[in-house]
Amino acid sequence: MTSVKIIQPKPPHKGLIRLSGLLMLALASLLHPLHSIAQSPDKDSLLSEVPLSSAISYALKRQPLIRQSELNEEITRHQIRSKLSAWYPQVNFNFNYQHNFLVPTTLIGGNVIKLGSNNISGGQFSASQNIFNRDVLLASQTRHNVLLQARQATSSNKIDLAVSVTKAFYDILSTLQQIQVAESNIERIECSLKDAVNQYKAGITDKIDYKRATITLNNTKAARKNYQELLTSKMTRLKSLMNYPADADLNLVWDSNQLEQEILLDTLQAPDYTARIEYRQLETQGKLLSAMVRYNKWSFLPTISANGAYNLYFQNNELSQLYNRNYPNAFAAFTLGFPIFQGGKRRENLAATQLELQRNNLSLISLKNEVNAAYAQALAVYKNNLYNFETLRENVALAQEVYDILQMQYRAGIKTYLEVIAAETDLRTAQINYYNALYQLLASKVDVQKALGQINY
Repeated sequence: MTSVKIIQPKPPHKGLIRLSGLLMLALASLLHPLHSIAQSPDKDSLLSEVPLSSAISYALKRQPLIRQSELNEEITRHQIRSKLSAWYPQVNFNFNYQHNFLVPTTLIGGNVIKLGSNNISGGQFSASQNIFNRDVLLASQTRHNVLLQARQATSSNKIDLAVSVTKAFYDILSTLQQIQVAESNIERIECSLKDAVNQYKAGITDKIDYKRATITLNNTKAARKNYQELLTSKMTRLKSLMNYPADADLNLVWDSNQLEQEILLDTLQAPDYTARIEYRQLETQGKLLSAMVRYNKWSFLPTISANGAYNLYFQNNELSQLYNRNYPNAFAAFTLGFPIFQGGKRRENLAATQLELQRNNLSLISLKNEVNAAYAQALAVYKNNLYNFETLRENVALAQEVYDILQMQYRAGIKTYLEVIAAETDLRTAQINYYNALYQLLASKVDVQKALGQINY
């Protein structure tokens, strides 16, 4: 089991007042625990060990994009309930007060008659019930598919995030292995440098050998420094994908033997585009468009509703006596609304929706072609990486054997140090290429699994 712990330096304290003697010590002792509490990340958000599975699970729970998708599901659920509420009876109450500065009058039989009073007030209890309404009917028939569409969007985002986290994880492992190879090479070169210096002092060789060893050592240390800087940037990217605290330690854990056992993949599988989340999304979209076609056909049908009201009516010339007497009335009604002519709007909406449905069906065909092409490309990359991995694995063993032999021969004075340097370079290259090939192979396997629709959340 191999693990690594990356510790990033924390920012220094700022704003501490410099005091002398005991006052400075007392102030520092008081401020230090408070500062530690303020700077320490939430313990619940940290992981003690981070294998790949934990990194993916952590990202799926804490990545803002996923949380936004889940909130979209909740929003969609509430919107559906809001639309379906129109099926229930709608009960309302309205109140009004009106003061007439000039009371309306009319002429009846030669007499001027006032119609009404100076003060009028009323209250209305009303109730209505939809019997047939195409808007509410559409919401009722599509509620499951609308919610499913929101869930599928979340699933698609989770799949993309899981793939990104996996590749970022493997990318870090590749860089870590390069650092380990560089450190091993530095130890070897330092031993070779020591031998070269001793042989020079003994007069066996000239100073060229140990100077070459020094050059090789400096180059290897420079390469290690480059890998360490790359590791910092790659670790930052992984933390960003996981939404992990930027100033917290991330202890990656993996089993190299287990990873090598996971490289194989059945290359005889046939791509099934119906297993892809994109197909399920288009399928759901097609169902919603079919519902919209029906909805636009229903636009030729009338709307039917029942309604009723109980009205309170008060009137009096004196405001103080306005509510002394009520003149109520009540009614019940049945409403049939039939759209006769809307300028061709209904016909055009129906035609547009039918064309959108046809376009969605063509998207399904296009998706099938894209899946086949993506799978063929991903499989080709995987096979190429698999061949490289198997070849480079053999090269590591050969390069190690050649280096060991030349090293012994150099110490015996048979071979020159130039040959040792060349062998060491070949060994370092073989080791780095081997680990790069391993993690490239694992990453390409993820692409094949995604193309096959085998990564689902």
